[in-house]
Amino acid sequence: MLQSSAMKGQMKPLYRSVNTRTHGVRHGSGAKSKWARNTKASAKNVSMKQSMHSGQRHGYDYTPLFKFLLSRVGKNWTDVHSEAIARLDREDPITWIVAASFSDGKPFVRVGESSYFSGLYVDEDNLLAVVDPELTAETMRPFCACCTHTLNGVRLTTPYSASSDQNFDEDRSGRL
Repeated sequence: MLQSSAMKGQMKPLYRSVNTRTHGVRHGSGAKSKWARNTKASAKNVSMKQSMHSGQRHGYDYTPLFKFLLSRVGKNWTDVHSEAIARLDREDPITWIVAASFSDGKPFVRVGESSYFSGLYVDEDNLLAVVDPELTAETMRPFCACCTHTLNGVRLTTPYSASSDQNFDEDRSGRL
């Protein structure tokens, strides 16, 4: 009988692999640099000696991590951080949504084309907190008419209006 990873004592990872080989998915293959290789100028350029694909990571969705962090608001950051690190492939995605202090935090973080998550920070008592607790799917407005925008996985209920674009530049919170 097969056992699931949760039964073996291992926690489920906080990321998932997604299909990136489908038609229309572009990765930035580095094709421009192929015309500059083996030239006199490239012999002097250190960056030309490096791999064309170094540091590129495609096909990972960190939505489970963001939902995990949002579910741990109010908990001790040291405990939350250590559990998240144990269940991740790398530490970088945590810094996308969690700021070290309130002044460094953002009200929301854009993840993907139309998905937003509430920004988090670590307060003075070492607790995980939301930067703008009043920001909800009802109070946030969409930024274009063509997409279905979500905040923390909940569809935004406010309809798009053309004046939102001008107001968004003035008020970076995205609220009405």
